[in-house]
Amino acid sequence: MNQPLAYVHPGAKVAQNVVIEPFVTIQNDVEIGEGTWIGPNVTIFSGARIGKNCKIYPGAVIAAEPQDLKFKGEYTTVEIGDNTVIRECVTINRGTTDKNKTVVGSNCLIMAYVHIAHDCMVGNYVILANGVQLAGHIILGDYVFVGGTSAVHQFVNIGSHAMVAGGSLVRKDVPPFVKAAREPLSYAGVNSIGLRRRGFTSDKIEEIQDIYRILYLSGLNNTSAIDKVELEYAATAERDEIINFIRNSERGIIKSGTSKNID
Repeated sequence: MNQPLAYVHPGAKVAQNVVIEPFVTIQNDVEIGEGTWIGPNVTIFSGARIGKNCKIYPGAVIAAEPQDLKFKGEYTTVEIGDNTVIRECVTINRGTTDKNKTVVGSNCLIMAYVHIAHDCMVGNYVILANGVQLAGHIILGDYVFVGGTSAVHQFVNIGSHAMVAGGSLVRKDVPPFVKAAREPLSYAGVNSIGLRRRGFTSDKIEEIQDIYRILYLSGLNNTSAIDKVELEYAATAERDEIINFIRNSERGIIKSGTSKNID
């Protein structure tokens, strides 16, 4: 349903049952899936690909050019999955030649005033609380939660099911399944409550906790700790996800907190 006070370029591909409120601008080369609601004063630039049943609240700007001095006008996109909610004044920039796209997955909640910069890859079921700022080239796994007003350094990776405390400065990679808090940002235990909510068994959570005790509390360096984990624990999807994440970390992972009694 198009509002007469909205501008929709004739070349935009908008499903029949998309609701477009007044003062929306939708440029050419935009695709919007069925059931999506576009609130007042939203601007959607060329290159946006928005899925089904999304909600985009007033003042959001989707697929603007990246804020990168190396950008020379190359063709890039923003891809947003199904059932994702984008709240007021969120900005999501297009990609650059690094990945050629910026991606936000399905079933995400992107709260007000979040910025997602060029070439970010945001997984499914991710929650970014109010005012989170993602620099370029960041990767967030599925079910990541980042607390309000946190700032994430470019090229940082945050593993699946990780939880980052509000107000954090994220300069290093955050491994999967953990909580990260304090300043400087440190390991603060396993995200056991979140894992239980998502159906992880007590045995599986205990396995993850035991692995992280070796990685963070044994006093071993990363290489030795990974060797010990591989020796003492049979291969599982979770064990291998943790090990591979740490081995492939280019920025290095967050350090241990001061407490020796962390979960």
